[in-house]
Amino acid sequence: MSSRLVVRTREIDPIEDLLAYADPARPLAWLRRGDGIVAVGDDVVQTITVPGGTGRARSAAIADAWREVSAVADVDDPLSLPGSGLVAFGALAFDEDSAADSVLVVPALVIGRHRGRTWLTSIRSSEDDRSADAVTRPYGPHWAGTVGPGAQSPQGYQDSVRGALARIADGELSKVVLARDLTGSIPAGSDLRRLVRALSTGYPDTWAFAVDGLIGASPETLVTVQQRTVTARVLAGTIGRGADADADTAASAHLASSTKDLDEHQYAVQSVLASLRPHMRALAASEQPFLLKLPNLFHLATDVEGELAEGGSSLDLVGALHPTAAVAGTPTPAAIAAIRELEPFDRGRYAGPVGWVDAHGNGEWAIALRCAQFTTDDEGIAVTAYAGAGIVAGSDPESELLETRVKFRPLVDALA
Repeated sequence: MSSRLVVRTREIDPIEDLLAYADPARPLAWLRRGDGIVAVGDDVVQTITVPGGTGRARSAAIADAWREVSAVADVDDPLSLPGSGLVAFGALAFDEDSAADSVLVVPALVIGRHRGRTWLTSIRSSEDDRSADAVTRPYGPHWAGTVGPGAQSPQGYQDSVRGALARIADGELSKVVLARDLTGSIPAGSDLRRLVRALSTGYPDTWAFAVDGLIGASPETLVTVQQRTVTARVLAGTIGRGADADADTAASAHLASSTKDLDEHQYAVQSVLASLRPHMRALAASEQPFLLKLPNLFHLATDVEGELAEGGSSLDLVGALHPTAAVAGTPTPAAIAAIRELEPFDRGRYAGPVGWVDAHGNGEWAIALRCAQFTTDDEGIAVTAYAGAGIVAGSDPESELLETRVKFRPLVDALA
């Protein structure tokens, strides 16, 4: 067991740009409409890493490890705001069999903002009496990256969709979410905060995140826990925005009345409710989905709310919910098996849980969508981006390919 953590949170004068404090090469950030938390610099106190193949659910292993760290931490946090006090940033692999690690990263210094209040949290081991200052780092020059077809070509993707439709027709499963990848590179030394900032400002209603090289802007909350109140938003069913107001209205009307999309959405909602119930004192969901309007598309959305049972944490709910029908399929085991066979790549952390957790188990977790993994090597910085679509009976391979193109757009535009 590592030494005990000593945590001090203090309110500070308002700060406009939290990202200016982040490390340009390895930013740690969680932002929505300018609020959120950002690690200052690159000093990390502790990293909890769980590889695949241990025979145990990674989320459970991480949740238990975090309980041990939190139980003995000395936390002085007079603010008790979302993201204040002891926090860790997390990114978990989609598949238990993935070669990608699941991680929780505890930074030495965190700067945060919530509804006009700003704070600085220092986290250090009890044996470390050094103090650290929060200093901004000038943004590096603008850069552009290029991505192209990865392991799954557009034609290959349509073939995989046909394979999935055959399994659905055979009764193996009701729905499966299939992804494809784009790969490329960006110049060595690129300031990755620029990408986080572009996504955060361009898509303010999403969770913009950067955790261990995974950067994106997700519209889909997996679960939020604050003072034991649990909220979750289910997204399933998608259509691209129209080119003008009339086309936009027609697109939204089509989605709202689409039997295929409404069925897909209902699968996802029921999956979330069934997963949450064992951990909750109370639970409720809106009866009808609403239309969530994003800059480039519409989603069918349903909000879920409840009260967490005693002793639970957001990480327990992450483990219970992931993978949802919205990113895997129904029934889940059959969908995961189909994904492993029909996708010619390891998803890594794409469509896995990403977010943060505090010492009390509060946290905000999204599903890592509209994202890419950045890996620095001798050649520069490699990029792999992912996007997927839900396949159900009646899905059209070409339409599903077009849906992935729409979902790639936020990241591809920001990279360019």
